[in-house]
Amino acid sequence: MHTDTPTRELYDRFVIPTYGRFELRLARGKGSEVWDESGKRYLDFGAGIAVTSIGHCHPRVVGMMQQQIATLVHTSNLYFTRPQGELAERLVRLATAPGATRGKVFFCNSGAEANEALYKLARKFGNEGTPGGRNSIVTMLGSFHGRTLAGISATGQDKVKKGFDPLVPGFSHVPFNDHEALRKAVQTPGTVAVLLEPVQGESGINPAKPEFLRLARQLCDEHNLLLMFDEVQCGLGRTGDWVGARTLAPDVMPDAMSWAKGIAGGFPLGAIWVGDRSVKLADGSTKPLCDLLGPGTHGTTFGGTPLVCVGANEVLSVIEEEDMLANARELGPYALQKIAALKSPLIKETRGVGLMIGIELVPDFAERVPSVPPGKAPCLFMVELLHDAGLLTIPSSTHAIRWLPPLNVKRAEIEDAVQILDGVLTKLVN
Repeated sequence: MHTDTPTRELYDRFVIPTYGRFELRLARGKGSEVWDESGKRYLDFGAGIAVTSIGHCHPRVVGMMQQQIATLVHTSNLYFTRPQGELAERLVRLATAPGATRGKVFFCNSGAEANEALYKLARKFGNEGTPGGRNSIVTMLGSFHGRTLAGISATGQDKVKKGFDPLVPGFSHVPFNDHEALRKAVQTPGTVAVLLEPVQGESGINPAKPEFLRLARQLCDEHNLLLMFDEVQCGLGRTGDWVGARTLAPDVMPDAMSWAKGIAGGFPLGAIWVGDRSVKLADGSTKPLCDLLGPGTHGTTFGGTPLVCVGANEVLSVIEEEDMLANARELGPYALQKIAALKSPLIKETRGVGLMIGIELVPDFAERVPSVPPGKAPCLFMVELLHDAGLLTIPSSTHAIRWLPPLNVKRAEIEDAVQILDGVLTKLVN
């Protein structure tokens, strides 16, 4: 053990450099706050990129997981465990309309893995359903679906694909919220599904328009396609509803959707929900969509362990019992209002749904702020200044900053974050 080696040196020597990391060495957290190794406090409005959904080290979750870790941590998915079954029942209830619990859940470890399960579901549906021989999934430009080979192939951003040719075939991309482009794409022979994020996160918090979600549902029904939502970042409370799309278009229900990030409050867990629509198979029989991935078609070693399922169940219980959905619906617009009231000449616009908040800087930010180093993205420059001032935020694209605070963030913490942002912006224009 290199107990005397500085943390940064350990990374430089032993960790593969797949991340451009900020010069922060975080040591502990509680609620909406974290502290670095020197003891400096930060207000955490990144929340592990929408992961620590009820803040750091919530005492109820800590207590439940301490009890479970001394009871049963892991078994193979060859066996049944009560925590996984209970979590699946809860997620089906949250995914569907009140009183209409339907469908089933598959557990994995991350958002990328959850989306992999969606791709395989679509392929299975297209190859074994009627008509067969379909395997192409339509996704959106500006989307992000993970870092696996299929994930970057599905993602509608060229920057994630560089150096990884050949890409996985079977994906096409259309502009987000473009009705005519979507109409044209679904009529392409071989199309089997439409996959979209109801609120695009990585590209800077861009919500789908309600009429676009409705059109996607209509077209999928007309052409016997699957409508699949990637709710890895926007799902399970982030927008003020359990289903992010429900915040935008309550009448639209997908055939399947993926979750991860905030589902277990910081522990690695992903999942998909699949509905029970009837699928006509090539042999003339029918099967519920949620049973299409049968034994031997998909699997996981660590997905849905007793330990992580107990933690996730408690996270979701806390969100329900402490009415954090209402908190997200109330404080998200409040944050947008407070940021807009700054009237900073360096902010082009603010946008968001619930506690998914995007702050877009003006296109000529680097020209207005001479201290931006040549070639450095304005969002990275701003995030580093906010770090220095004690606020953690998440960069997006080149000019956007994301606020993704815990769902139980307090009004006073919103005000503190706005004050920090105001102080940084004011110094840059004076």
